[in-house]
Parts: sequence; C-alpha cells; structure tokens
Amino acid sequence: MLEAPIKIIVPCGSLGAGVDEEEVRRGLALGAHAIATDAGSTDSGAAYLALGMSKNNRASVKRDLAILMKAGAEAKIPVIVGTSGQAGGDMNLDWTRDIALEIAGELGLKPKIALLYSELDKPTLKARNAAGAVKPLEPLGPLDEATIDACDHIVAVLGAEPYIAALEAGADIILGGRTTDTAVLSSFALMKGAPWGPAWHAAKIAECGSQCAVYRTRGAGVLISIDAEGFEVEPLSLDNRCDPKSVSAHMLYENSNPFLLTEPGGVLDVTDSRYVALDERRVRVTGSVWRKKPYTLKLEGAGAGGYQTIMLVGIQDPEVLGRLDEFHDKMLAALDRRVKTTIGEAAGDFHISLRLYGWNAVSGDRPPEGTPAPREVGVLFVATAATQDMATQIAKACNAWFFHFPIVENEELPSYGFAFTPADIERGAVYEFKLNHVVEIDDPMALVRTTWIDLKQKEAA
Repeated sequence: MLEAPIKIIVPCGSLGAGVDEEEVRRGLALGAHAIATDAGSTDSGAAYLALGMSKNNRASVKRDLAILMKAGAEAKIPVIVGTSGQAGGDMNLDWTRDIALEIAGELGLKPKIALLYSELDKPTLKARNAAGAVKPLEPLGPLDEATIDACDHIVAVLGAEPYIAALEAGADIILGGRTTDTAVLSSFALMKGAPWGPAWHAAKIAECGSQCAVYRTRGAGVLISIDAEGFEVEPLSLDNRCDPKSVSAHMLYENSNPFLLTEPGGVLDVTDSRYVALDERRVRVTGSVWRKKPYTLKLEGAGAGGYQTIMLVGIQDPEVLGRLDEFHDKMLAALDRRVKTTIGEAAGDFHISLRLYGWNAVSGDRPPEGTPAPREVGVLFVATAATQDMATQIAKACNAWFFHFPIVENEELPSYGFAFTPADIERGAVYEFKLNHVVEIDDPMALVRTTWIDLKQKEAA
C-alpha cells in the first residue's frame, strides 16, 4: 500500500515537440518523483522505422532532452524516455543515446543510463513464428517468412517491466526502444508499488501531455499523482486547467473502445471510473481496474514497397471545376492508356493515382450530388512502380497529358498551372508497415536487450 502519492512529470506529448522549462520547474516544486515521456509513435508512417531515423530535427530533441536531463540531475530523479528516435528501432535508439551523451558532456553530468533495445532479428522472429507464438491481428492472416524477409526493421512494442527492472537497477536515465506510451509513463509508479489500474489509467490520460487539458495549446505538460485509490492530473501551465470532460475524453484517443485499453500483459478497464473536479485545475479519477491477460507484445515491421514520382498542377478552369469527378475518371483512364501504349509491359505492375486537393483528396469519396464547385483545386499525380527510374519514366510519359488534358474533346488544349519545372519530382521509396501481429511470451523481459552506460564508472576508470 502506497503511503504517499507518486508524482510524475509528463513534460510534453513527445520528446522534441517542445518542453517548457518553467513547467518542468513547477513540477519539481510540486514534488515530482520522476520525469517520463515517449519520443515517437507510428503516427508519421513506416519510413522512420524502415530508415532508422527521426522525423524531428536533432536540435529540437537535444533541446528538450537537455532540459529534462538537467532537471532530473538537479532533483535526483530519473528521466524515462520511450520509443526513442521516433520509431524505437536500434538505429533510432542509438541516435538518441548519442544526443544524451553529448548533453551529459556539455552539462558535466555523470548519469547511469539504461538502453532498452526492442528490435528483433529475423531468425528470432522466424523461430517464434514456427513455434506458433506469433498471432495475426485483423485484417491480416498468419505470418509467413517472406513477409518477415521483406521488413527492413522489426520491433516488439515493450511493456512496463523492462523499465521497472532498469529503475530497480538504479538507472538515472532510461532510453527505451519501441514501447507503448502508457508503459513508459506508468513504470515508475508501478515500480514504487502503485496499483496497476490507477497507474495505467493515469499514464493513458497523460500520454500526450496537455492534450488532456481543456486548452490543449496552453502549455505542454501535466503532472500525474498516483495513489492507492486512484490518481490526480493537472496541467503544469498555470494558464490551463483540466476538467472531467477533458480528462475522460482522452480514453478515446487512438483507442477504439473508450472503456478498455489493451496493453502488454493485461487490459485497463475504466468502465466504472469516476472523474471528479477537485478544483478549477485538477481532476481526480477513481475506479480504474487492471485485468491481467496472457502476455503479448505487438510487432511492427517496416520495409520498402516500390518507388514513386509525383507531379502537381493547380486548376481554376470553371469547366473542369464543375465536372471534377468526370475529369478525374477521364484523365486517369487516359494516363493509364498512355503508359500501356508507350512503355508497355516494361512498366510492370505500376499504379497511377490522381488526388484532387480542394475536392476529395483526403477521403477519396465522391462528394454528394449538388456539392458546389470549388474555386480551385490542386491535382497531385502519383506514379508508383518497381523502380525509381520506371516511376519517373511513367511520369514523363504522362507529362503532356497531365498538364493539358481537356475536359471537352476537340477544343483548344488547356494549360494548367504547374508548380515546378522540371515537373516530375522523384519521391523515393514507398515505405509500408508489413506486420500486424502479436508475439506471445512467458517472460516480459524475453525480447528486450538492456545495455548500460555508467558515466560515473567511466570517469573513475
């Protein structure tokens, strides 16, 4: 039973998004016992795992991490980071490690750093798959070795246990590979003996920092206080506040069921949770339950899937704008014929798409009958082929037709507003997530590799 609440600063939604130093100082003044944040997700697509790179620039990550490392050292509390370098692969984690070591050198810090690697090699995954330990999630079917081989990098999405082990071993800083956001934020409280229901629920609410507050852009972070019966949450900015609606609504974020959240080793059940405003800024939550389940880790694998070349035009022709669906269909058919008659079978299994920005580019759905014509549209041409050269050859074959396709036959050819010259822009490889599976394990530590860097020992040596 906890004797006092465990207080954790969640300084931002993701490392590199912008930590507020004043907010961190306020969290320390309120008695924070740890600082925890994730540093990435799958939100920005498969390229960051496949390429082992971050979507954030190095300077922004260094700035945020320097603030947190300095605060942690001064307060003698741990700094916990998960899904390092955006995707949490080994290369992403090593990139973040190098930044942390650079900061330590510049600030004269000597932390004990735990690195939690969660990337899997292909033989390991194939062996577990052959043993029947890998199960598909909808809509995919059983995993085959060809799919594993098609991945450039594969990670297991860790739970809280590797972080708990690192904290128990005395880590001042933890840099984790791919991990659920909630596992990163709940780990310290769990290590200190907090009940699992409130710890996981608090972590879910705080995972995006101030996004659980009423004014989501006023400030960056929140403070969660976890006790034996529940938890409290408050924004670290004095210009912001939480209320029961803003807090409870965050259970809907990236979650298909607002009452159940599946995590490694269990399910958080908030069906009977109560959200009560303590004052104008703080909310208390009780009634959260953790239901243990067989331990599984989600697998994420990414690899290349063809190459793309794009072109862009803007159209203000009222005749075209009044018949956009017809224009799209006619042009797409014409471009497809153009490739087949000029390049032929050498084009391979190519694909062309036209995306009408200002009309239906995001959804791809046909607008309802009678939808007014827009003032203008941007038309994005995307050619996908097996090689970059072929994608570009397809774009070149379509160039004149794309820039001058008439909605009315036998009239003078139009000339649409092209944004760039040369018009064709090589976009490079298309990266795809190729796995949607989980792996069953008996030991939560089975697929994590922990490496230590103790700068105090290095100095003594």
